[in-house]
Amino acid sequence: MSAGGRGGVRATLSGLTTRGRSFLAAGVAAAICAYVLGQDDLLRVGLLLAVLPLLCAAVLHRTRHRVTAERGLAPTRVPATGEARVRLRVDNVSRLPTGLLMLQDRVPYVLGPRPRFVLDRVEPGGHREVSYRVRSDLRGRYRLGPLQVRLSDPFGMCELTRSFSAHDTLTVLPRVEPLPPVRFGGEALGHGDGRQRSLALAGEDDLIPRGYRHGDDLRRVHWRSTARHGELMVRREEQPRRSRCTVLLDTRAVAYEGAGPGSAFEWAVSAAASVVSHLLERGFSVRLLTDFGVTVSGEGGSGHERAAAAALMMDTLAVIDHSDGTDLAGAYDVLRDGHDGLLVAFLGDLDGGQAASVARMRRRGGAVAFVLDPDDWTREPTAVPQPNAPLPQRLRVLREGGWTALGVPPGAALEELWRQADRERPGPAALSGKVRG
Repeated sequence: MSAGGRGGVRATLSGLTTRGRSFLAAGVAAAICAYVLGQDDLLRVGLLLAVLPLLCAAVLHRTRHRVTAERGLAPTRVPATGEARVRLRVDNVSRLPTGLLMLQDRVPYVLGPRPRFVLDRVEPGGHREVSYRVRSDLRGRYRLGPLQVRLSDPFGMCELTRSFSAHDTLTVLPRVEPLPPVRFGGEALGHGDGRQRSLALAGEDDLIPRGYRHGDDLRRVHWRSTARHGELMVRREEQPRRSRCTVLLDTRAVAYEGAGPGSAFEWAVSAAASVVSHLLERGFSVRLLTDFGVTVSGEGGSGHERAAAAALMMDTLAVIDHSDGTDLAGAYDVLRDGHDGLLVAFLGDLDGGQAASVARMRRRGGAVAFVLDPDDWTREPTAVPQPNAPLPQRLRVLREGGWTALGVPPGAALEELWRQADRERPGPAALSGKVRG
């Protein structure tokens, strides 16, 4: 017998329940007594007691490989505090009915208690379906599985467990708060009134047609080019330059304190997700930037492009974690590439040098900073704020550098801060870097 076969027999015998072990021990004892006393009837009883649990174990060992299971997860991406439904299906592909089944799916503790289900016998070729819900208040990517099925024979002599290797992944996205439209840097929309346009043609001879796209105005169809190319062509009359925005998220571990859904860092991540979603909806070209210089870009153009960009950035924010950095040099180096446009920053604790470095990041399209002071977020509600707190000084340095800088108190609503930043933004002269004497 091979090592695998010996291991399978050993595993099967180890699955004997207390009842099965008792029957086996009683049968062996009865057989020994029958042999000593010479009682044939007692020997038959002993053999029956000993063989019954072994026979149940053998049948169950073969049956467990003829039970299949699958899991379905819908949806696979949910916002924090949202719910997803997990469906489990068990099929009996053998010619024998199963005994009692117990399903147990492995889920992370943040998604709730481990689900367990008890199913009665499943007829040959039959199936059973059960479902449960999972939810999490904390963003992240969580693995569901593997599923374990515990089988039991009708007599309760043996129990065996089969584990399935398949698993699913649930992505919990940061909470997104709807924001009102504002005009930071004079831009209300990523396209439309606030965008710059350049003509692509001066007349019919200078026309550069392009292929027709779903949603194009049929009045722009250029029939001469359509006949020449053999496909529908439209006039490319205008080349809009899409408004751009960079959302800077400070992820330094030294800049935040506390953990959990109500911590300062989670507020910053949720706020960054809200701004990214809001600007993409308004047609902006958005770039997500972290303190160590990692960027994720997306276009807020058509519905498909906007959805793909939002999904990419939300997935990035769902798993983003603290960095080991001590400054914002990586972000400063990226912003030196001349990428103009609006800059929205969510910052943790800043010292004097870091505040001065952030002040030099201001863009010509406007700059808005939301600063979270860890002392405010970790202080007891009844504690009195310190009179010499550094936050007002850091905000003053940013404002002198041309930023619209606001402090974020614990549990603040981003919508109110967003409106306040719009009211307090500098005028056009300050945004363009020109100050009249």
